[in-house]
Amino acid sequence: MFFTGSFSRNIDMLNKTMDVGLLRRNVMSNNIANADTPNFKRTVVNFESSLKRALDSEKMRPFPTLLNNERHIDFNRPQNWRDVKPRRVLDYLTTAKNNGNNVDIEVEMMGMLQNQLSYQLMSQMVQSEFSRVNMVLR
Repeated sequence: MFFTGSFSRNIDMLNKTMDVGLLRRNVMSNNIANADTPNFKRTVVNFESSLKRALDSEKMRPFPTLLNNERHIDFNRPQNWRDVKPRRVLDYLTTAKNNGNNVDIEVEMMGMLQNQLSYQLMSQMVQSEFSRVNMVLR
């Protein structure tokens, strides 16, 4: 009952987003650890925009297309949000220091703080989901 509706979807989405938060923390930690390494380029994690596109594609009304050959491409193919994976992107376009390194420690620390707050919020949301289930089961 609970594992086919919005409860399961919410928990899966929160779980996936929390996993991405952990990946983002590791990436930022790596950036900070290499803040003084010459020619090191920082890495960022992209996930939320891809997840939003996938969720928006589920809501879209498909424009009727005629596909009468297997080589035709369906432009309105909805993307499953479960298939969205985080992407690590190397930022090689910016330079913050003269040695070719582009890690700005203040930016990384602010990102770590934002990531931590986001993770705490998501864990509270998971707790809230399960407390509602407990309330129903009493």
